[in-house]
Amino acid sequence: MKITSISVFHADAGWRPWTFVKISTNEGIIGWSECSDSHGSPKGIEGVIKDLSNILVGQNPLNINKVLSLLESRTRQSPGSIIQKSIAGIENALWDIKAKSLNIPVNELLGGILREKIDLYWSHCGTSRVRASELIKKQKISNFDDLEIFSNEIIKSGFKTIKTNIAILRDNPYIYMPGFAKSHGWPDLNCSDELIQDIELWISNFRNFLGNNINIALDLNFNFRTSGFIKIAKALESYNLSWLEIDSYDSKSLKEIKDKINIPITSCENLYGSRQYKPYFDNKSMDIASIDVIWNGLQESIKIANTAEINEINVTSHNFNGHLSTFISMHFCSMIKNFQIAEVDVDDIPWKDELFSDQPLINNGQFEFNNKSGWGCDLNENALNKYKWLG
Repeated sequence: MKITSISVFHADAGWRPWTFVKISTNEGIIGWSECSDSHGSPKGIEGVIKDLSNILVGQNPLNINKVLSLLESRTRQSPGSIIQKSIAGIENALWDIKAKSLNIPVNELLGGILREKIDLYWSHCGTSRVRASELIKKQKISNFDDLEIFSNEIIKSGFKTIKTNIAILRDNPYIYMPGFAKSHGWPDLNCSDELIQDIELWISNFRNFLGNNINIALDLNFNFRTSGFIKIAKALESYNLSWLEIDSYDSKSLKEIKDKINIPITSCENLYGSRQYKPYFDNKSMDIASIDVIWNGLQESIKIANTAEINEINVTSHNFNGHLSTFISMHFCSMIKNFQIAEVDVDDIPWKDELFSDQPLINNGQFEFNNKSGWGCDLNENALNKYKWLG
C-alpha cells in the first residue's frame, strides 16, 4: 500500500475553525484525523502538512514507525508547536488507515481495551451559554436565575462531573480570559479582590444549584500568574472542587501553587512530547496530567501516559473540538491504565453532527464505542465544503 495524497480541510465551527487531515492510498483506504488549533495556527498547520507531503507520498502508510521517524528527523530543528500538531495529525490518520486495512478498531491494534465505557465530564459547561448562546441555539446565561435553570438541565443529563470557566455575570456577562487576550485583564494577568468575588459568586451559585452529587472543576487557563492562582484557590477551598485547571510553562511555579493550595491541580494540556512533560513529572507539579492526543499523536500520548503512571499520576484527555477528536481521544483513554476522566463538549454549533459520519454515543455521562473499524468516525466531505472555514 502507498500514500497517494494528503489533504487538509478547515470547517467553520462558529467561534473557531476545526482542521482535518485526509490521507488517501492506492488501495482506496482513506485515513482521517483531526488536528484543530483554535488559537491562530490552522493555516500554519496546513502549510506544514503540505511541506511534509512531498516526503509522505509514496510511503507505506502501514509502517507508522518509519514514517514518524522520518518526519521527526526532517523537522528536528523546529520541534513542538504547530510542527508537532501537524505530525500528530498525519500520524493519527495513519492509525486510521492501518486499522481499516485490518477491519478492526484502532485500540485493537495496540492490545485491546481496558475499559468499554469512558467516564466523561461536560467541558465549558455554562461557558458556551454565556459567550455564544446565539451560535449554539441555547438559552443565554445572563444572570443567576438562568444558571439555576441550566443547572437543572445538567442534573438531568446524567453527567456526574462538569468543568466551567470564569464567567462574570454583571450588566454585560462575559467569560474572563485575558490569557488568550479575549477579555480585559490582558496582558498584566493581575487578580483583583473584585475579580475573586465574581469568581466565587459563579462557583458558589453553581455549587448551590447542583448540590453535592455533581463534581465541579474550574479551568483557569493561562489567565493569572502564580500569586493570582493561589489567591483564587484559597477563596474557593470551601466549594469542594474536583480540580483547578491551570496552564503554566514553568513546572516549578506550578509546584509552588500545588504546595500552597488544598485543591487538586490538572495541567499540561498545552505541552508536546515526553521531553516537555518530564520536568512536571519529576517535580510532581500537578495531580492530574492532561494530554492532547490530536496534538501529540497516539503513540507519543501513550508514552506520556505511561511515564505519568510511573510517577503515580493519573491522566485526562484534552478534547474540545469536533466528534473525530472525541473518538480519537476515547481510543486513547480506553487503553491506558492510569485514566481519570475524559473531556467532551456538549454545547456546540448546530451543524456539528452534519460534518461527521458518526456521533459519539453518550449515556449517563459515559462514552460507548461503536466497534467500527479505524477511529469509528469519518468526515462528510460535502458538509466540509458546505461549512468551509474561509479564515
